[in-house]
Amino acid sequence: MITGKNYIGNQLIAEGNKTYKTFNPQLNIENTTVFTEATLNEIDQAVQLASKAFKTYRDISGQKKAEFLNAIADEIEALGDELIETYRSESGLPEGRAKGERGRTIGQLRAFAAHISEGSWVEASIDKAQPERQPLPKVDLRKMLIPLGPIVVFGASNFPLAFSTAGGDTVAALAAGCPVIVKSHPMHAGTGELVASAVVKAAQKTEMPNGVFSNINSSGIEVGQQLVKHPQIKGVGFTGSIRGGRALFDIAAQRKEPIPVFAEMGSINPVVLLPEALKEKGKDWAKTYAGSITLGSGQFCTNPGLIIGLKGEDLDVFTSELAEEISKIKPTCMLHPNISNAYQSNKAKVLQQPELNVLAEYGDEVQSNFAQQVVLKVKGSTFLENKTLHQEVFGPFSIIVECEDDEELEDILNQLEGQLTGTIIGNNTDITSNKKIVSALQNRVGRIIFNGVPTGVEVCPSMQHGGPYPASTDSRFTAVGVDSIKRWVRPFTFQNWPNSILPDALKNENPLEILRLVDNVKTRVKL
Repeated sequence: MITGKNYIGNQLIAEGNKTYKTFNPQLNIENTTVFTEATLNEIDQAVQLASKAFKTYRDISGQKKAEFLNAIADEIEALGDELIETYRSESGLPEGRAKGERGRTIGQLRAFAAHISEGSWVEASIDKAQPERQPLPKVDLRKMLIPLGPIVVFGASNFPLAFSTAGGDTVAALAAGCPVIVKSHPMHAGTGELVASAVVKAAQKTEMPNGVFSNINSSGIEVGQQLVKHPQIKGVGFTGSIRGGRALFDIAAQRKEPIPVFAEMGSINPVVLLPEALKEKGKDWAKTYAGSITLGSGQFCTNPGLIIGLKGEDLDVFTSELAEEISKIKPTCMLHPNISNAYQSNKAKVLQQPELNVLAEYGDEVQSNFAQQVVLKVKGSTFLENKTLHQEVFGPFSIIVECEDDEELEDILNQLEGQLTGTIIGNNTDITSNKKIVSALQNRVGRIIFNGVPTGVEVCPSMQHGGPYPASTDSRFTAVGVDSIKRWVRPFTFQNWPNSILPDALKNENPLEILRLVDNVKTRVKL
């Protein structure tokens, strides 16, 4: 049952008097549950509990933490239809999407459980002492990754499960040994509370310390700001807008003790259409991209918002086919009236810009909160001059840029802001002939796709979900896959410590049987 209260550790509490409700965008009505925003006192209670829990949780074995993560997955599954129905009532998303995202969330939890259970992720490195070395003896040095401390995770509006309460940021931090305080997203607070109840039950069943997890309600920005400012918070995970992510980044940087903010923010995911591939399969790619642009009402961080090609008949055929295909697609519901209104506003701002050609705009009447897709066309010179056209319009929206030549295309890529993805539509001849273009795109993105669409993010170790700013605040890290655990740890070295009191990962006997770097050789052997 959803109570509308805050989980402060394993207790449901609602001291405050500021309340709000979630919204059903499909029915265009408020949902009935009243949620109570956390007070400053409740925020502090959650942080104090997390700090106390960290003293115990950081030393719990990988096997025990894995049991905790698997138990969370079990408890989320046990929520059954109530979770799916609540998800849908707060997002307007279809049942298939809800169940798919639940499966992804559970899969992430189990993947991290396996990762930390095996244990090699701590990157243990040992350089044995050489007391006889001349001219100076060499000391014994042993390094591994250790957790940062209590982490704040901000739930994402567009992924009520996979990037929210028990989503990627949360599970990565818990796997690393960091207690987590979730600042629940106000658009899906009911979904968040249900998942929070699963996490709390799992923590109790596996005997994790109280405070290892809290879930806090908030209707605005104040609660999040207070959490980031709290001196006992050691890191922040965020998925959302550039404006929101940058604001948190600045708050964290201005603290007496600055802390890292790992924010995954805006991206227009440029697609480059190379000539030979366009000539061979231009119409086919147009149909494919009509679907990718409108997928999920354009509310994925990887929807293609920019398509770049060379002026000519083949590009004309592609644009004509794309306009025809995308006009056939029926608009779908966006996540919330605020998101729908922002889409309309940002779309209108771009449409007011000079020298644009509207290729396709869904013109029929639609329900409230449904997004009408738009595709525009603009010359490369106009795009270079007008930075408004470089900004993300979150929704089913894309701009085709017509370049005069390869040099202009390369110039456009070099002037783009950092992006999550870039795509090359080409064949082997195209790639060989356009190495500078491929290199320019690679320099602006975290993941480059060959003959595909950017939508769809596989959760696996080789996935990079992050890119140069403002796609993310630190392009060295990913927000997806087990490597995302590295955001919530720091390297730590023990010098000349007695073997008996070293962590198991660094002991001579290698009791965990993990892969270690010993005197610059990777091995699992005992010393």
